[in-house]
Amino acid sequence: MRKEVQLTRGIATLFGTLDENLRLLENALHLTAHLKTDSLEIEGEAGSVERMEEIVEDYGQLLKEGVSFSNGDLNAYLKVVVEDPALNLRTLVHGSQHRQFGKKAVVPKSPNQRLYMDLTDSYDMVFGIGPAGTGKTYLAVAMAVSYLLARKVNRIVLARPAVEAGERLGFLPGTIQEKVDPYLRPLYDALFDLLESDKVERYLERQTIEIAPIAFMRGRTLNDSFIILDEAQNTTGEQMKMFLTRMGFNSKMVVTGDITQIDLPTGRRSGLLTAVDVVRQIHGIGFVYFNERDVVRHNLVQRIIRAYEEYSQTNGTSTNSSADSGKPPSLPSEP
Repeated sequence: MRKEVQLTRGIATLFGTLDENLRLLENALHLTAHLKTDSLEIEGEAGSVERMEEIVEDYGQLLKEGVSFSNGDLNAYLKVVVEDPALNLRTLVHGSQHRQFGKKAVVPKSPNQRLYMDLTDSYDMVFGIGPAGTGKTYLAVAMAVSYLLARKVNRIVLARPAVEAGERLGFLPGTIQEKVDPYLRPLYDALFDLLESDKVERYLERQTIEIAPIAFMRGRTLNDSFIILDEAQNTTGEQMKMFLTRMGFNSKMVVTGDITQIDLPTGRRSGLLTAVDVVRQIHGIGFVYFNERDVVRHNLVQRIIRAYEEYSQTNGTSTNSSADSGKPPSLPSEP
């Protein structure tokens, strides 16, 4: 099928710098598109041509509504839209804009990132598992900030294991706070990126936002809270059980981890792997498995992750310090 779609003023920005977004749409929808002076000629299967026309029309309508995009955000929206035939561009854009994430908009940059955010809304407990750079921590913190600003929770609790990469706190100089702060820095970074610095400081001072090692969670019940456990692959089984059972009423819990970067002593099984085995049959808990396609850092990071996975498969070895496989277990169908 071949069709020529007329382009309204300003709509050429849809196609991106050096037509990178146009190439993305061509590859994803398996069609060819030729940009003319005031029209776009599309050729391919009827369904693909109609889908392309719908995206162009949606973008034109968004421009009329005064919506503006950075090219990076627009590219991210398009990647999500082409993966889901039931989703249209306007619905995705307006859905993202209606939520307050602090001082900036947060756009899911892959279908798995969108699923992660959707499941966090739908379930009280969500596990986000995957390699570095896939947005697991940042999106979890963004969702927590959104819930706090919307007054759906009264506080945010962020926790991390305080032992990583072979270091032990007892051998590090300084007070306990000085010792653990470097391990918690990625959580601070996400908060300061999403909120004004004075607001973060005020929330921390009032303990509306609490950032602490997982050991500090023992004996507590966390009601009306958005709770995040980051780097969960470095928990022991006992720590993970303790953490998961801290959840109180009207709370959300997100557990993130990368099971290819386990820093526990050799032979010690990750509490994250055990937890997935134990709770994956429980209805009401969501799971998202990220992969290299979800990486939103430099494109070399995607290639590095893929190269390590291929090396591991070829040599029959694991690239982490645990004997456990990094492959996700088969999960039951959702209720």
